[in-house]
Parts: sequence; structure tokens; C-alpha cells
Amino acid sequence: MVAPKKGKNASAQSKPGRSLALMLIAIVALTGGMFASGHTTPRLGIDLAGGTSITLRAVPEAGQESAINKTNMDTAVEIMERRVNGLGVSEAEVQTQGDRNIIVNIPKGTNSKEAREQVGTTAKLYFRPVVATELSGAGATGSPSPSPTGNASDKATDKATDGAADPDKATDGDKASDAPSGSASASAGPQGRAASDALKADPSPSGGATDGASPSASASASGDDATAKLQAAYAALDCTDASARAKAGAGAKQGESMVACGQNAQGQWQKYILGPAAVDGTDVDSSEAVFNTQTAAGWTVTMKFTDGGAKKFADITGKLAQNQSPQNQFAIVLDNEVVSDPYVSQALTGGSAEISGNFDQEEAQGLANMLSYGALPLTFKEDSVTTVTAALGGEQLKAGLIAGAIGLALVVLYLLVYYRGLSFIAVASLLISAALTYVIMSLLGPAIGFALNLPAVCGAIVAIGITADSFIVYFERVRDEIREGRTLRPAVERAWPRARRTILVSDFVSFLAAAVLFIVTVGKVQGFAFTLGLTTLLDVVVVFLFTKPLLTLMARRTFFASGHKWSGLDPKSLGAKPPLRRTRRPARPAGPVDPKEA
Repeated sequence: MVAPKKGKNASAQSKPGRSLALMLIAIVALTGGMFASGHTTPRLGIDLAGGTSITLRAVPEAGQESAINKTNMDTAVEIMERRVNGLGVSEAEVQTQGDRNIIVNIPKGTNSKEAREQVGTTAKLYFRPVVATELSGAGATGSPSPSPTGNASDKATDKATDGAADPDKATDGDKASDAPSGSASASAGPQGRAASDALKADPSPSGGATDGASPSASASASGDDATAKLQAAYAALDCTDASARAKAGAGAKQGESMVACGQNAQGQWQKYILGPAAVDGTDVDSSEAVFNTQTAAGWTVTMKFTDGGAKKFADITGKLAQNQSPQNQFAIVLDNEVVSDPYVSQALTGGSAEISGNFDQEEAQGLANMLSYGALPLTFKEDSVTTVTAALGGEQLKAGLIAGAIGLALVVLYLLVYYRGLSFIAVASLLISAALTYVIMSLLGPAIGFALNLPAVCGAIVAIGITADSFIVYFERVRDEIREGRTLRPAVERAWPRARRTILVSDFVSFLAAAVLFIVTVGKVQGFAFTLGLTTLLDVVVVFLFTKPLLTLMARRTFFASGHKWSGLDPKSLGAKPPLRRTRRPARPAGPVDPKEA
């Protein structure tokens, strides 16, 4: 009978308690993290929780196939996320699938029709003159302030300058505010009347119609009614309320005045009265963040306009520069929200402009992206819309759990019948694997946005068989050693190296298949692949740190070591053979060897 090898490996095998303690610490730590995070259940996908799933496919323009790239797809996702959040939707998911698909998952309780209209349409980016602005919410005066008074205390003090002009000359004496401006007048009466008079005279601060804006402001009843409604909307607007921000300016046409919200560098919300749009976002040809080393401006945002956009921008900046504050300020409005409100002191006629201030790199690049990609950088076609009711999702989840319970019960029944006492170790390992899978899925929801959908539940059910297969491989190796005539303790140690190799190869193949499936597929099939890969990794951890150490401990118990008939390791039932014995050949006598014998 061959004894197990001595040395470092034997020493490690003799202390299985360390592995079991490590497993216990990992379970306690993960479970504690789950309860500490407050996410004690896995996040459910649309098909289980109910909601709407919209699949959008990027469609290239003629000769613009190269435009469908990772940068543009990521930019489109960011814009769509902003739109969905603007609807007041919580826990919505917007993510790329493959190289040209975007999946928008919106949970139940949301107007799916409105969401479909928002996510795939071209964003509305306009340059509008500022008529009045003030802080909104706590500390607000409650009436329009035509101009910020005093020194602006914002972090970024925007000012628009002609890109072709001398930077020192262009920026000399410019007043600036953050994007948006954060200071407001403390007084209300005269300033409120000034803003009211400006609106009655003309929504455009220049006193005339700007490009793309229709003249208004006659003393007609319809004009007075529009002005009164605008002032009432401005007075009632509370930009600290997310739902109010989403509704502000909704339905306003390009040639109409509107109210809007924006946030300054201090995180304070401001509300605005804006005149008719003078420049469309499509008039911006390109925009980028540039670090200006020639002046102390630091990070700036440069814009280049199309030919038509350059003329419009020159006209509006010329009109704004001819007036006193606040009419020398315009707002950059993206999806009805002010993202910047620079001042101008001269007409910008060079076809380009620069917004400078105390930007850091991230702020400058963010504003540049909004200007460049305020409109979606790609055209999207709606491929499919799937609506799942909460009741249907609950039924699917129930059916999936029942299927998993049936599968687990059949595996446990098989183990009990075939392995008897050994089934205790297998069932305990399955429970540990299930607990780890549940806890990790609960943690992955808030961490990476993982959502448990129906295919993912199927992947977890398939993993039951993969995990049970690893136990069976090891148990059969141990039983083979017993059939060779070895006792249980050496059989457990001798069987492990060969079983370990087989388990690793099997799990590697399963994990490789899951990884390939996750990479090449789109949609909900990825949930199946992700769960399959996760449970395969956990199978390796459980077998190495729990199953093997536990079997080593059980081999020291009389019930298993003696080969009890209910242990599943009875040598007689397994048909064990007498141990093989080596016979040594007699030593050759000393002396010369006969050549014939050699």
C-alpha cells in the first residue's frame, strides 16, 4: 500500500482547517458587505421586474460608415442617459450591445411612448440670448434679475471671444459668469420691471428678430398673454425640483422665448428667461477642449461654425455687444437645459469662438462634447421595443426559480442514492456555491449595474450541473483508489492531483465558452454567459477551499474511514481488490559476467 507523498504538499493537506476558515471569512465578509450596502437582493432585469426595453441600431449616413465607432457610441449613450434621467426615471439602463446597438431598459412606471420619443431623436442644441436669470430654490429672490451684480464668484468665468482676434484684446474688460452664472441680484423691484419691459418690447434682447426667430412683442392681446404666461412660468419655476427641470421649456419652439434651468460651479440651480434661438446646434461644425499656453486662460473650449452658422453667430453677438447687461449674454441650451452662459463684448465674425474661464480639463472636455455632440453623433433606427408587465415578469421569475429548484432536487436525489454519506459533502458544497452566487449577484447590481434576467437564471440552473460534475469527478477518483486496495485517507490525497487536473480543464473549457458567448452575442444572451462564467469560477473556489478540505476532515472520522456501507466508500461494495505488492528480483552474484548471459 502506497502512502501519500511527504513534504510541503503533505503538510498543507494535513491542515484543511485553514482552507475552511478562509472560505468562512470570505462568506462572512461578502455577506456583511451586502447588508452594509443595503442591496440584499439581486437587481432584476426588465424581463423579470417589468418595464420597457428599446433596441436602437446605428445607421450610417452615405459614405460615413467609419462614423460608427466606440467614441461616437459612448457619446450617444451619455446623451441618451441624460434624456432618460430628464424624464425622472430611476434605475434606467442605457448600454451598448455589440458595435452598433444600444439597449435602453426603462423600468415599470414610466411613460414608454415618451421615452421612445426622447432616446432616439436628435438632441436640441440652441444658442439663445439671456433676458433674465436668478438663483432658484433656497436663497432666490423670486423675481427676474436682468443682470448679475457685483463680482461673479463662480469657479468658471466664461467669456466668448473671437477665435481669430487678438486674445489679449478680445478678453480685455470682459465680464464673465460660470456655466451657468451663479450670482443674482438681491433686490427685486426695478430689475423685475426691467425684465418685464424687455419681454414686452421684444423677446430678443436686440429689439429685433434674430436669425431663425420670429418678431414678437406687439401690444396685441396674444403677445401680452404670451408674456404673462412666460413671466408666470418663470416665477413658479423651482429648478431644484427634478420634475420641474424636465418640464421647463418643454414644447418651446425655436422662435419662441422660454424658461430654462442651469447649474453653476457651486452646484446651485439657476433659472432663466431666454429669448428666441439665434443659432442652432447643427450650425456648430466642431468643438474641442484646448489648453491655452499663451495666456493665463488655461483650459478653453473652441468652436468652429459652418458658413451659415458663422453668419448667424456674428449677427447675434453683434447685437448683444451693442446692448448693456444683461443683453450681452447668451445661453448654450442642450435639451432645454443651460450648460453655459458666456458674455460677449464684441461681434465675433471670424467663424470661430472661444469660451474661456477657470475650467479644468474634465469640465472643458465635457462642454466641448456637448457642443460637438449635443445632437446625437449617429442616426439610430428603432429595431425593437419589448414591453413586459410586472405580472408577466413575476411569473417568469417564479417559473425560473421552480425550474432551478427541480434541477437542484434531482441532483441531490441522485447524490443521495449513488453516493450515500458522501452526498453530505456534495450538498454542503452546492449550498455554499449557491450562497456565494446570490451574495455576489446582489453586490454586482449596484457595483457594475448587473441585472438578473431570465437567461441569467438559466445560466445559474446550468451551473448546478457543472458544479455537481466537479464533485463527481473527485469522488470517483477517490473510489478508484479504494478499489485499488488503499484505505480512505491515502486515497483522498492520491486522488486529488488527478481530479484537480480534470476539474480545472473542464471548468476552463466552460469558462472559455462563456467568455466567447459574452463577447460575440448581444442582448440578454450576455446575461446567460455572464452567470455561467461567474458560477464556473465559483465552482473552482468551492472545490479547492471547501469540498476537498471537508473530505479530508471526513476521512478522519470512523464512519467514513472504516468504509461503512452507508458512507458510499464501502470497499466491499466497490469491489476493492487486494493491494498490489511488488516482488524484488534476487541480486546478481558478484564476479565476472559470462558474455553469453549478458
